[in-house]
Amino acid sequence: MTPSTFEDQAPHNPETLEASDLKWPLVRLWIIRSLPPPPVRVYLGRAIHDGGCHRELEDTGWLVTSRAGVAGLRAHALRHSSDGDNWYLTMLSSSTRLRAVTAFGCRTGLALSPSPSSINSSIVSAQQRWRRRQLHLAPPFLLDDYIPRYQLLSEVDAAKKRSQAYAHLQNCNLCPRLCGVNRYETTGMCLIGANVKVNVIAPHFGEEPCIQGHNGSGSVFFSGCNLRCTFCQNHDIAHQRNGFDLTPEELAQWYVKLQDVGYVHNINLVTPEHVVPQVALSILHARSLGLKVPIVYNTSAFDSLASLELLDGLVDIYMPDFKVWSARTSRRLLKADDYAAAATESIKAMHAQVGDLCFTGDGIAKRGLLVRHLVMPGQEDEAREIVKFLAENVSRDTFVNIMEQYRPAAHVGKPRRKTRRKAIDAETGGEEQSTEKEDGVRYAEINRAVSADEVAAVRKAAEAVGLWRFCDPPRHDGFAI
Repeated sequence: MTPSTFEDQAPHNPETLEASDLKWPLVRLWIIRSLPPPPVRVYLGRAIHDGGCHRELEDTGWLVTSRAGVAGLRAHALRHSSDGDNWYLTMLSSSTRLRAVTAFGCRTGLALSPSPSSINSSIVSAQQRWRRRQLHLAPPFLLDDYIPRYQLLSEVDAAKKRSQAYAHLQNCNLCPRLCGVNRYETTGMCLIGANVKVNVIAPHFGEEPCIQGHNGSGSVFFSGCNLRCTFCQNHDIAHQRNGFDLTPEELAQWYVKLQDVGYVHNINLVTPEHVVPQVALSILHARSLGLKVPIVYNTSAFDSLASLELLDGLVDIYMPDFKVWSARTSRRLLKADDYAAAATESIKAMHAQVGDLCFTGDGIAKRGLLVRHLVMPGQEDEAREIVKFLAENVSRDTFVNIMEQYRPAAHVGKPRRKTRRKAIDAETGGEEQSTEKEDGVRYAEINRAVSADEVAAVRKAAEAVGLWRFCDPPRHDGFAI
């Protein structure tokens, strides 16, 4: 293609350039507007197929004049010739606000330069398939700046949510257990009253890279839970009432301390399904104290629509852990028959509130839905149904973390309880005799670590149904974003 033919396809006014205006073969290219001056020109080169791994660039002309900050501008080209990854390039302003140009999933080269003479780039051909590293780079998932949703809440709506939260504490029906107890007087399934019980408050570096960032995620680990997972990886916290009691006002002060002292990227509420009224009150109080970072709702997905309605406008990132699919499995492993039904409805409601996961230019997630799934031994069929549901009923752009760190914990692998059985011995004239029998270990079907083949099978199933945004470990210095 000659430069003249390409210019016919591109708009002449760079200020009105849209993604739909660019129709280049084998290339997906976006120009982000509203960048600071002075202007910089963007140059596009097309790869020449020379039959080898190394491909030279064929000049095709200037694309368009785009505005970007020259001061501090840097371009990174990553080349992975060993594993067949495609080449891509990003341009970052000095304040790391925006990626100005991104090219991915293509067999072409892209170069950025103030002058044509400085262009000297090459790309590597894909050997098997072209892996795309496009999780946050495409403009639909890229934010210029972000203001937390609770900061945009009006005073009238905030007052309504406070009133609803206090009412729910007096008649607790905010989780699918529907205990209906007065939390000021007694406790329900979760074992928690009107005040929250917190086990740990600290910057946490064990979350997804796009959540923890450089400074960590300001995590608040709540004690208690409305599930009784037999394999719970945090059973010492979730199955007990360890920790210290905090009022919503005291909890809000901890949020602000994590922000001002810990410089965390967000406030990460871990296992908060049973303390939603207190969480809502704490967020509303924290915003008056100066809280300005996003709120992450880190949940088991066993939420009710009523609790999500109360959280609407307060939570920026929903991070549900979709555990199992069938009622039989949830009854045996989670002690909740209706887990899958509640999880599917709650995840759809979460996505309706915040949409797909979006990032700012520094690679930190700010808003959206991130779904986790912990792969467990022998549960590949359950996982296939889960990823199929996400693709067909939520969004194929759902950001998914397929986790492989399962280990036998809590009740898994413990000796079975001895059962006393009465038997009639015919030789003794029909007298009843008490016998004891011990049958191995409990939950033997998941009493092992998950294999790499099982994890790969779940990943393959997710890709087969159209999911493509995964939380993969980084193959270079930086975040896995």
